[in-house]
Amino acid sequence: MTALAPALPASRSNESARRVFAVIKLHFVNRFQILYMPLIVLGAIFLLNLAIWWIIVAASNGAVSGIHLGYSGAVSYIYVYGIVIAVQAISRTFPFSLGFGVTRRDFYLGSTLAFVALSFGFAVVLTIMSVIEIATNGWGVGGRMFAPLWFTNSFWLLRFVMYFCAFLFLLFIGTAGAAFYVRWRATGLTAFFAIIAVIILASVAYFTLGHHWDVVGRWIDQSGPVGITVWLLLPAAISAIAGFFVLRRATPKN
Repeated sequence: MTALAPALPASRSNESARRVFAVIKLHFVNRFQILYMPLIVLGAIFLLNLAIWWIIVAASNGAVSGIHLGYSGAVSYIYVYGIVIAVQAISRTFPFSLGFGVTRRDFYLGSTLAFVALSFGFAVVLTIMSVIEIATNGWGVGGRMFAPLWFTNSFWLLRFVMYFCAFLFLLFIGTAGAAFYVRWRATGLTAFFAIIAVIILASVAYFTLGHHWDVVGRWIDQSGPVGITVWLLLPAAISAIAGFFVLRRATPKN
């Protein structure tokens, strides 16, 4: 009896780790939707931007290039899609996982690790594309999609950190929204976005009525692009914690 007693906690720990790993694999079962589809659409957007850049440069006889084509928000598509990935991943796999005996704690931990891995992978892809973009002087025409001019000169590792933090932020915002949806369905999702809207409106009112926008400007200037994106980890962590406490009391509806 005494010889077997120490093995029990380890056995439970191994079982929990197995369930967590199973949840991670479950999220990546539909690789086309979670991996290939966003990259295919991002590639199509890049080719469209490249064609537009070439047309503009050719039509201007080279007069338009460099700084004129150095700013683009086209890459933001994949970030917005990150919210969609999180919402669908949580809402679709939660009932299935609990049906196979996975605890809510293990499900949320596995989902968190899956989203961290997904953020890492997408950040690697965008960083590689940014390095190529800079090395080729904007694909030969001065265009910037993966490395806009406002952080072109930063070290590639800093660009990776920016991409990674931004992905984590949006994925966990989507996770929190999905948790509200799983627990309270459409009413919960509506309330979630209403809470975000109230927080944004209250922040704008505070800085506007208190004349504090100069403080915000100084903070942005001092933090820089990297510092601002690192700060996104704070609301990402808050969203992750909120999502866990909401989901732990959720009951599968389907």
